[in-house]
Amino acid sequence: MKNVFFKDIGLIGYKEAWDYQEELFNNIISYKTGKLASEQNNYLLFCEHPHVYTLGKSGSEKNMLLDYIQLQAKNASYIKTNRGGDITYHGPGQIVGYPILDLEQFGFGIKTYINALEESIILTLIHYGIKAARLAGATGVWLDTDTPNIRKICAIGVRTSRYVSMHGFAFNVNTDLNYFNYINPCGFTDKAVTSLSKELKMPVNIEEVKKVLLEKISEVFDMELIFSTE
Repeated sequence: MKNVFFKDIGLIGYKEAWDYQEELFNNIISYKTGKLASEQNNYLLFCEHPHVYTLGKSGSEKNMLLDYIQLQAKNASYIKTNRGGDITYHGPGQIVGYPILDLEQFGFGIKTYINALEESIILTLIHYGIKAARLAGATGVWLDTDTPNIRKICAIGVRTSRYVSMHGFAFNVNTDLNYFNYINPCGFTDKAVTSLSKELKMPVNIEEVKKVLLEKISEVFDMELIFSTE
């Protein structure tokens, strides 16, 4: 079982959180390449972001349906990132998770790692009585994949180098889903987006969901979380 330092950094700007990830990510890379002699750690960050649309390296700007003035009117920003995937939305009411892990320590390849993130969300949804699944040819966690009412509840987009991960997942809990109307989420034009509160037809205590999700991540990754208050 691997120790992982966990910190909930709360509501934070996307770029600020990205810079923080990069610092932790580069520390692990430096340790692995022998440039840093201090003890190597693994990290898991939870946060929420103000309204922001992010475009992955393989994404198309055509999937952003608002111009700059319209973005300002929605109190939203737009950022190109170095993660995989296409465009997605982050905002209040989401649990955004950023695992910064040396995947070799966990015995994970990239595909196995993505599957483990998906599995953690799937198990969390089972806790709330919701059946979820993967979708062939697409990352993330989906509901009713064998029906015309297929919808996405969690997006995943990561970056890895030397088998160290950053970026991660965005799990819709109490998210304002209207913001997804202004993009083609993850490049899809024929699939809907949902949230835990919409599926349960009531608001959800996001702090309680975080506790359940942390438990499932710990189980799937066989990790021991060390809670940080710094």
